[in-house]
Amino acid sequence: MNFHSTGMKFSRLCNEALDQPIDEAERTAMIAAAARKVEELFDVLRIDHQNDHNTRETPQRVAKMFVEEILQGRYTAPPKITEFDNARSYDQLIVTGPIELRSMCAHHLMPIYGHAYIGILPAADGKIIGLSKYDRIVDHFASRLQIQEELVKQIGDYVVDMTKPRGLAVRISAVHMCKTQRGVRSSRRSRMVNTCFWGELATSPEHKSEFLQECIALERGSPE
Repeated sequence: MNFHSTGMKFSRLCNEALDQPIDEAERTAMIAAAARKVEELFDVLRIDHQNDHNTRETPQRVAKMFVEEILQGRYTAPPKITEFDNARSYDQLIVTGPIELRSMCAHHLMPIYGHAYIGILPAADGKIIGLSKYDRIVDHFASRLQIQEELVKQIGDYVVDMTKPRGLAVRISAVHMCKTQRGVRSSRRSRMVNTCFWGELATSPEHKSEFLQECIALERGSPE
């Protein structure tokens, strides 16, 4: 456990889940407390949240958005994995993507958005999970304050732990608005791409190359 200088107790890093998911009462209390803090921030910034019709309900909306959407992967349990028997002993590469990815930069609280691609080398005598579960896993770990270098590993580590494939790869290509909307204000086409490999996808140049080629084909075929 870590302790802030104010004496408040925090659980784990900002991009990790709490020790236990929060219940409805805790969620409601958290939103109410966060809304009061947003009101204080608006007061410091001299934004009228009481009389201005544009911002009158904004603190409550922002607090609810953070707890129930942007950071929901920190306060909820990971998605359940639906497994299917690998009846035909399929052991070749499976690649799924582009998976929509939306997250929040831990450094500047600015959006990160882009796509994830996941490659799986299933075990012939193992299990296969439903494709939609990969989307849910990506969304769960992205819904926290994140940095992309750690997000790609969190997604892959979870899939490996839960499904035990022969090999796995996770690639993320994303725009960081902390770079496009502030600071250098680079083009919105400027992206960060990173990939992590596990098992046979880390040790086999052939499998690694096949995964990357499939990612390129999927990316070219997806709309902007």
